[in-house]
Amino acid sequence: MQLHDKIYKKVIYAVTVTVLYILLLAIIIETFNIFRTIWYVLLKTGDLSQVVYGILTIFVLIDLFKTFADYRVHERIRLTYVTDATILTIMREITVLVYSNNFKTDVLLVFSALLLVLSIMRFISINYHPTDGLKPLSFIKYNDAEEKQGMQS
Repeated sequence: MQLHDKIYKKVIYAVTVTVLYILLLAIIIETFNIFRTIWYVLLKTGDLSQVVYGILTIFVLIDLFKTFADYRVHERIRLTYVTDATILTIMREITVLVYSNNFKTDVLLVFSALLLVLSIMRFISINYHPTDGLKPLSFIKYNDAEEKQGMQS
């Protein structure tokens, strides 16, 4: 069984390092693309919405980079990083729809509802972390001293 674990860890290491380098390259390319688009906007042949779209794309790539880098160190995926990347992706899509003036109300409502659910999920995952010491089946935080004092009285 030890051999399988070693092979698994080596493969995961190779894949995550490769993905990290690809994401880093994508961030660099997108940064140059933003500067090129800004140049076109200054020459009045480009569209400012493409600059906004590119900047939001960089934010998504940075969040994905943070997710993979954190996975490399801790060997687990944090829910907050994934939710942040998804929230940024949805915000980017909403921005593109609004800037293009090619949107339907129901599509924006669905994106807004999804954004609300993801925001609530992020709030809950930050405020009620699994290692914070919650009583089972409740959202009431406690510490050991309070529980011992309650048992004595």
